[in-house]
Amino acid sequence: MSTTNDLMEAFAARRPKSAAMFERARKTLAGAVGHDLRYSLPMPIYIQRGSGGRKWDIDGNEYVDFLMGNGALLLGHADPEVVEAIGRAAALGTHFGNDHPLHIEWAELVQRLIPCAERVRFTNSGTEATQLALRIARAATGRNRILRFAGHFHGWHDDVVHGFQPPFEADGSLGVPPQVRQGLVTIPDGDLNLLDETLAKHNDIAAVILEPSGASWGRVPIDVNWLRGVREVTARRGVLLIFDEVVTGFRFSSGGAQKLYGVTPDLCCLAKVMAGGMPGGAVAGREPVMRVFDITGDPHHDRHQRVVHFGTFNASPTAAAAGIVVLRRVADGTAIAQADAAALRLRDGWDAVLERHGIAGYVYGPASTYHVYFETNLDRVRQAESRRDLHTTDPARLKGMPGRLIAQYQLRMRFGGVDNMSSTGGVTCAAHSPDDIDRATAVFEQTVIALRDEGLILGLASTKSPEA
Repeated sequence: MSTTNDLMEAFAARRPKSAAMFERARKTLAGAVGHDLRYSLPMPIYIQRGSGGRKWDIDGNEYVDFLMGNGALLLGHADPEVVEAIGRAAALGTHFGNDHPLHIEWAELVQRLIPCAERVRFTNSGTEATQLALRIARAATGRNRILRFAGHFHGWHDDVVHGFQPPFEADGSLGVPPQVRQGLVTIPDGDLNLLDETLAKHNDIAAVILEPSGASWGRVPIDVNWLRGVREVTARRGVLLIFDEVVTGFRFSSGGAQKLYGVTPDLCCLAKVMAGGMPGGAVAGREPVMRVFDITGDPHHDRHQRVVHFGTFNASPTAAAAGIVVLRRVADGTAIAQADAAALRLRDGWDAVLERHGIAGYVYGPASTYHVYFETNLDRVRQAESRRDLHTTDPARLKGMPGRLIAQYQLRMRFGGVDNMSSTGGVTCAAHSPDDIDRATAVFEQTVIALRDEGLILGLASTKSPEA
């Protein structure tokens, strides 16, 4: 594919049904898609089915899938045991509006696996979980402000929709009241002295919330010692610590990042893997903090002195059934180890591609995740003696690659039959085979060569001498 237009035309030519579906979507869906990250040109891909580590669109095109249900499918698509459990539950009734035995069993599994989970409260999504966690923290402490870190993503509700994309001080969305900013303090991560000084300065901070993977499921890496330091500082200052484990929960280990790193927060937010591909989330936390939900029988207390939380579909029977299967399977660590091994093979293979072609970039990521960083600043590339010199933890750089580069990367990868999660990153699952990874590596190599030839990414050697 010599030009962007050629690629767009070839992509569309293989997807006539998707093109027609996109036209229908433009007339029915606000914004033409159901999730901002699904929007792409010349059209989104419309998936008909998935199996294991692959999926197929309505035009019959096959993809090695590293989107994996936005990170929810640790066991892969259409895992037989999960599908059977959902079917059994649905046959008895898809929704009761009451609690039910599977609800309690699901909660007990979360409680057994997650270190901080002395009590559990289910929601329908990760965004709902972070929204509820902030309410719990404010109620439990009697303080109103929350401290978050620039670049860390916590969903799309008003409190946190800004501050995760550069420029971090900009508004994240239209429609958010300006006074929302008064309840948030945002600082860079990685600096314990700054955190301590900020908490000392603001005595009205209820909680610190963060992604224990680093911002955006590890796209911006953090030092585990910093994470341990955050626990020490918050405990000393009497401030609650919230881990947003929507991605890391049951993926980084059977007990999430908190078990893997040995750092126990006061509250954590869960979703994705926990619900086995069904809608579901939860807040889990220490019992004294979670008492804010308790119903005492005192009408005044129960109406005015506790956290109110509703949710028609919280812990629905089908979500609980799927979640129980997945949590039983992750408990012994086997599925997690399989997904981790697939990601390691991918990161090694893709990084070898960059090394072989002398590309100014690198591949990285914890557990069963991966991210690709391309350095596009010519001065920084010229100063680098090796790809190692390009490594960074600056969120503005790691989350600030040019939009055209990201769009072309994603389009070329999809054209070759590989779908990523967001930006240049993705997740693996226990069902990904070595053949899946090797096929994706070949597509990655073709993509890298094309991006280099288009001038969208740089080669280390090509910047050092005119002859190169």
